[in-house]
Amino acid sequence: MSHPQNILLTGASRGIGYQTAGLLASAGHRVFCVARSRDKLEELAGAHPGRIVPLAADLSRPGEITALMEEVKSRAGHLDVLIHNAGGITVKPFGELTDEDWQYQLDVNLMSAVRLFREAVPWMNGGSHMLAISSMGGFQGSAKFPGLTAYSVSKGALAVFTECLAAELAPRKVAVNCLCLGSVQTEMLETAFPGLKAPVSAPEMAAYIADFGLGGHQYYNGKILPVSLSDPG
Repeated sequence: MSHPQNILLTGASRGIGYQTAGLLASAGHRVFCVARSRDKLEELAGAHPGRIVPLAADLSRPGEITALMEEVKSRAGHLDVLIHNAGGITVKPFGELTDEDWQYQLDVNLMSAVRLFREAVPWMNGGSHMLAISSMGGFQGSAKFPGLTAYSVSKGALAVFTECLAAELAPRKVAVNCLCLGSVQTEMLETAFPGLKAPVSAPEMAAYIADFGLGGHQYYNGKILPVSLSDPG
């Protein structure tokens, strides 16, 4: 796609999301960047004048998602690409996970996507792309790790959600895909695996995600794709 796109990107204040936003803006696209903290988003906007639209929102709060989409609609009218990168991680042995821990993981990793995509669907034109960023922890058949049960289950549910949504939106020609990322050198990886050195950097993965978000739906729809050189996710 050579013409500028309207892109909504969540989890844009650090790591992969921050790098992806910068790449998309540098390529001439208009990127609506979402995160709970506005500081880093303002930094992005300053580096890419007129290309980055900073939007602070807590995606675990349904009302803030509705307000977010109203703001996007008022500024853009439609979306060409939605990349849902935001998420959270709880690291605890299964026996120590409380109902609140499970609810938190489902809220931030599954229900935030459900609510965001539901609000966005009416504003996605034919030929547009909705992309969810999941984890190898949620990819069926991948190696699993102690302490990541709730996280991995919530990410697996996110992946299956995208398959279902792709089937529902096929008549409208809106593609939905999911990328399950392996280990990437980010703050989240350091939280889950202290001291682990990942084979892929955040800028390297961001380049892949930016490219796939813009053009991957020309080749894939309803797919859960592993993106990993090694297994921890």
